[in-house]
Amino acid sequence: MGLGSCSMFPPSPSSVDPEEAALLDMSTAPTTPEGSLSYSPVLRPQDDPSFGRSRSTNGRPLSSALFDTTTRTPPVRNICCVGAGYVGGPTAAVIAFQNPHIRVTVVDRDERRIRRWNSQHPPIYEPGLTDILRIARDGSKEVVLHNAPSKHDASDSVSSGLTTPPSDAESNCAGNNRLIRVAARQPNLFFTTDIARSISEADVVLIAVNTPTKNRGVGAGSATDMAAFEAVTAVVAQHARPGAIIVEKSTVPCRTAQLVYQTLSLHRPGVHFEVISNPEFLAAGTAIKDLLYADRILIGSSNTPAGYRAASALADVYAAWIPRSRIITTNVFSSELAKLVANSMLAQRISSINSISAICDATGADVDEVASAIGADPRIGSKFLRAGIGFGGSCFKKDVLSLVYLAETLILPEVADYWRAVINMNEFARNRFVSRVIRCLNNTLAGKKVTVLGYAFKKDTNDTRESPALDIIRTLEEEGPREIAIFDPCCIPTQMTDEIGRFVRKDVLKENGGPVAVYADVYAACEGSDAVLITTEFDEFKSPTGKEGLAIPVKQKTRLTDPRPFEQPEPKENELLALHSYLVSDSDTDDPLGRLYPVPACDDECPDCQVERTTGTKGYGASKEHVLKQRVDWKKIYCQMRKPHWVFDGRGVLDIAIMEKIGFRVESVGRQSRRSD
Repeated sequence: MGLGSCSMFPPSPSSVDPEEAALLDMSTAPTTPEGSLSYSPVLRPQDDPSFGRSRSTNGRPLSSALFDTTTRTPPVRNICCVGAGYVGGPTAAVIAFQNPHIRVTVVDRDERRIRRWNSQHPPIYEPGLTDILRIARDGSKEVVLHNAPSKHDASDSVSSGLTTPPSDAESNCAGNNRLIRVAARQPNLFFTTDIARSISEADVVLIAVNTPTKNRGVGAGSATDMAAFEAVTAVVAQHARPGAIIVEKSTVPCRTAQLVYQTLSLHRPGVHFEVISNPEFLAAGTAIKDLLYADRILIGSSNTPAGYRAASALADVYAAWIPRSRIITTNVFSSELAKLVANSMLAQRISSINSISAICDATGADVDEVASAIGADPRIGSKFLRAGIGFGGSCFKKDVLSLVYLAETLILPEVADYWRAVINMNEFARNRFVSRVIRCLNNTLAGKKVTVLGYAFKKDTNDTRESPALDIIRTLEEEGPREIAIFDPCCIPTQMTDEIGRFVRKDVLKENGGPVAVYADVYAACEGSDAVLITTEFDEFKSPTGKEGLAIPVKQKTRLTDPRPFEQPEPKENELLALHSYLVSDSDTDDPLGRLYPVPACDDECPDCQVERTTGTKGYGASKEHVLKQRVDWKKIYCQMRKPHWVFDGRGVLDIAIMEKIGFRVESVGRQSRRSD
């Protein structure tokens, strides 16, 4: 196919040196007419310490010479991540955090986004991200720690983080495992718009740009829009150093690696690159946890010695904190397809339980009880069986549609119809919820105020892409209400207002004479409302368990366990992070260990600071975590609302009995009201 030296197919022996030719002859997987990468070997767990040596193809072991220090790819020292969004930013931050010896640079052409990553106003919010940033981006101080578990509360053990080097006597004690010195760290995470230079210096280039669904042209509505990915691939091809490892981090259609190889060959004929598929399996709201404690790392490579060595080099980066047994390698096409299938299967479960919720509403069954009963079957499990208004976010819908388009292009209409039904059921669940709201309000919203609680597509994140709330707001606005009030505990009101203006219409905003108003206070949003809709499952919105439905203050954060004593004299970053979290959990300081440098100060003209000063609202930045302080006082909301006090629970977070005892009329997806009309 004219792919030159960067072909994904094994080169002929005449095109490589004798050693490589011998290796190819003895270890390359069987090929098909379309080449070796269409062959799908069994998943290859990398069992430490013999990672790679135990892998075999067609019963023949791979040569151990591939993994000798003289033949394997040199250790990775410099990584460039192209794309500073919801995937690239957190992923690069954790890689840098866990690998102090690797320089990690995140590049993006969006100057505003890069400025925010370098400030106290990161463009995205994820629990735990700020702690990672402050170490990797800003560096840390040398400290000495007691290596004994705290005998008292965490608040009493803050003194166990010492900020001065130990004396000779203390150093001797360190030998007895009583004190541990944690060395200072230099910053190794950088954010810049200098794309060409950063790519040219990298051993590994991660491509983590957005790949949305096409909205025009061939495949509109289902095919993946690869414009940004293709553009970045061309830039990478022009500037990457010879031998660099190019990693698909974005979610891409199956066989995209072939496109990448062709692009590389077109711009740099005769120059060898390896293309790796390393999809992310991150969930918004738990992305940092998913990275720190990943259940699997999937690496797809070509079935060639060079491909295996590239996979090994990338695996070494993750092995700094992920057990080798969780690092799985496949061929590159299997890896690409596995990401689409994983998200599609999860989306399928959500649509399945939502289809059952409709039956529950019609029959009087309770969807929670049904889900609990079937989830007890170990073959099914309990995950993703929560009925509601359906899934949102940037992944599920897009990836299911990509799978639909793949099936259509392969002339598999039955497969395409099956997966398209998952999307149809998701839209049905959302539309059914809105129809229920309108029906209960006597089929008209004219002159009425409706409050929407939750704008992000799920709790503990400010990610609003494909948010169900946005579609619900759009539909409600068409009914001509007096006001649609919106509150979200994690999103910045000014950004929400701007987004609604862009994705609905500017004239729907209150400031332009429309009904939509965004609030920074939940009680102001609910005052005078005819109905409250819960569209995101934030803990703030849950029913209290106190007497008569009064709000219950959260007096302390979740009690954590002291991770000490550490087994090794040099604790790993995950262990230090666990100790930091333990000490922070019951103290008033954000730096109990004394490791952190001050948060970078913003310029006087910082637009984010100006917005905060003007509106009195704050985003979540380097020292601001979204912490549940108090659940909403539903009794107070009841007193502020108009009769008959409708609440529509689209996420199953309310205890219907408690809410009805207060006086609310509750409608919840698949759950039966206890009231007698």
